Amino acid sequence: MRYKKYILLFFLFGLLALIRFFENELFYDPYLTFFHNDYLYIDSPRRELVKLTLFATLRYVMNTVISIGILYVFFKDMSIVKFSGVIFITSYVVLIFVFLYFVIHPKQEDYYMFFNIRRFLIQPLLLLLLLPAFYYHKIAK
Repeated sequence: MRYKKYILLFFLFGLLALIRFFENELFYDPYLTFFHNDYLYIDSPRRELVKLTLFATLRYVMNTVISIGILYVFFKDMSIVKFSGVIFITSYVVLIFVFLYFVIHPKQEDYYMFFNIRRFLIQPLLLLLLLPAFYYHKIAK
């Protein structure tokens, strides 16, 4: 039974890796190449705001669903899943507003902050925070 858990976790983490690996093909994001360059010294790229927002949201939702699946498989606790859902939804609302602010009002002095906000929006970083936090909470009980 335990091997099924590990296979499922491996599969789910593999899905997260595939999202990252195929990000250029799956998502519209002119900031992918922008932040690979020396972005602190160049102007913000041209972008389609609605398309960028929709694709950032799609990527966040995909990462969130997989992350919640990982948390469920790892802990088998619906209270953790529900709490994580609240955290992911609240985080999305805050992150997308800050993200849109930086997209609409690009300033070179804000690029580093924008880079990090965008990273939380498009990468499963919340999973990296929640997994050890819930694990610690579980062993502390």
